[in-house]
Amino acid sequence: MKKTSGSAEESHPSQFCALAYRAEDRSIDSSRNTVIVLLVLRNELGSLRFLIHPELRTIVQGEDLTYTEALLQDFLRRAKQDPAALFKQISSLGVGPFVTQEAGSSLSEYPFIQELSTQFIQI
Repeated sequence: MKKTSGSAEESHPSQFCALAYRAEDRSIDSSRNTVIVLLVLRNELGSLRFLIHPELRTIVQGEDLTYTEALLQDFLRRAKQDPAALFKQISSLGVGPFVTQEAGSSLSEYPFIQELSTQFIQI
């Protein structure tokens, strides 16, 4: 995977989606155990960029790491084939280890997530 610094301001995304990782205990009450680990940025042309938490391999528990790596590879492949459908799906994830934490059209309205984007790594 190609890794570069990932400031969201570099491409002025028209939409974004922040995915959080939920540890093994995926009960409804575990919302405070979630960490945003993936930002998906969609530009005006519909292209997607993926930014991951620099400590992803530390945050994701062992049994979920293989799944996570396969999922990221699948996202990259599908982003080339049908980015609109993938973004729509990612924007409403609610089951499994990854859930949609936030989605919107203006990253500047979410300063915490905008700050994260400057620390994340593009894949």
